[in-house]
Amino acid sequence: MGTNKKVKSYQIIGFLAIILIAASYFTPIWWVALQSHQYPKAMYPKGIRIEFKYNGVYNGCEGVREREELAVDEGADCLMEMNAINHFIGMYHIVQGVNRDKSRDYPIYYTFDTKKDANGEEVIDPNTGKPVEIDVTPGFLKFLDGLMRTSWLIFAIFIISALAFIFTKKKANTILGIIPALLPFYFLGFYIYGLYWYGHHLGLHGGGAFSGIKPFMPTVFGEGKVAQFTTMSYPYFGFFLTLVVFVLMILAILVKRKSLKES
Repeated sequence: MGTNKKVKSYQIIGFLAIILIAASYFTPIWWVALQSHQYPKAMYPKGIRIEFKYNGVYNGCEGVREREELAVDEGADCLMEMNAINHFIGMYHIVQGVNRDKSRDYPIYYTFDTKKDANGEEVIDPNTGKPVEIDVTPGFLKFLDGLMRTSWLIFAIFIISALAFIFTKKKANTILGIIPALLPFYFLGFYIYGLYWYGHHLGLHGGGAFSGIKPFMPTVFGEGKVAQFTTMSYPYFGFFLTLVVFVLMILAILVKRKSLKES
């Protein structure tokens, strides 16, 4: 009787984790903001803010509500502003995943150069009379974009893995519970490396008014300083949901192992 209760308890815990896994897909995981004297709080209450989800990067600005005469329903497009600032110091545009502008033929982060002949001269298209452009977008950005756009499939795998863990009685299937349990750490790994990559690839696309800025590691957590901007980077409520998923799945694994040992 006791064993049956423990089996039911780890299944209930696992189902709670699955619900939170699904919820975390639709909620912001992290937010980043830039503040500077040129962006007054009257117009940008939260600074130039963007929010990260597993499937893309989104505008984090809201309507201005501080003064009645400035109140509007829609805030500024801070994602566009952030891209403009990044371009100014030589960074690539932010990969937006499923949030990309569908009116464009290609994502905003794509980078093009002109094709050169053996003498280093631009190759001219005889039909248009313009230089022939070639795609020189770094592979990492395309990989990151693909990862975001297929994140729904990855989350489906997490949920299937958790369900398999719940409904199988083999002790060896603990790995099926660990795979979705590590959800917050998957994000942190890609987020930290992504920041490192962006901060160490400056001036590769013709931007960079501050040519003297050296490669740097953007702020991962807390506040930092880049040029005249104060940077802020903090987890959002979606990330805390994934931390609860981690705790629940580890708890379910321990309860299941104990129940199998007793039986």
